[in-house]
Amino acid sequence: MEPPAVPPRPMGAPPPPLVHAVDLRVGKRLLWVGPAAYPLENIARVFTFVLRPRRKEAVALFCKRVALTLAIAVGMTVLILLVDTVASIGRGESSGGPFITIVWLGTVGGLIYYLIELTTVLSAPSHFVLAVETSGPSTAMVTSRDPGQLIQLVGRIAHAIDHPEAEFTVRVESISASPHIYHFGDNVNMYGGTGNVGIANS
Repeated sequence: MEPPAVPPRPMGAPPPPLVHAVDLRVGKRLLWVGPAAYPLENIARVFTFVLRPRRKEAVALFCKRVALTLAIAVGMTVLILLVDTVASIGRGESSGGPFITIVWLGTVGGLIYYLIELTTVLSAPSHFVLAVETSGPSTAMVTSRDPGQLIQLVGRIAHAIDHPEAEFTVRVESISASPHIYHFGDNVNMYGGTGNVGIANS
């Protein structure tokens, strides 16, 4: 039986989040997230947060784009009419109509594109995720249908960092999402000295 066809994504729209099942495994001082390995001694922070779409930013960007596009379209229309009026005095006929049509067809196309991008962000779901940040630029994110599992994993990974003999394997879902759609991370208050693992939200 063939899998159901996936509807084509509108050209230019940000990609939806990619979620697929992977094994999160700790063993031999390595944290494996699917095929990716992270040395436990290089982990700077492990925490959970809600990965939320950038809805406010998307609405603000949409409004700015619409206002700018309409302003440009109106300005070009006025300019074409002025030039056409001056030119038609000598010719006795108008020829600016097709140019105005092209301007507004392009404007409508742009507005449709902006609306598709806005709809993509507004319809994107939130995800409760666990993130693992390393001392370098790498960050791994996983999610689960059971938020309690991710909260427990924070403690298990933190325990494994301080206990070299610790080993475990759990099934989670790896998530890859566009930063154009989602907020990444959160504001964190750190208490105490070095080697903190986890977060305390105010």
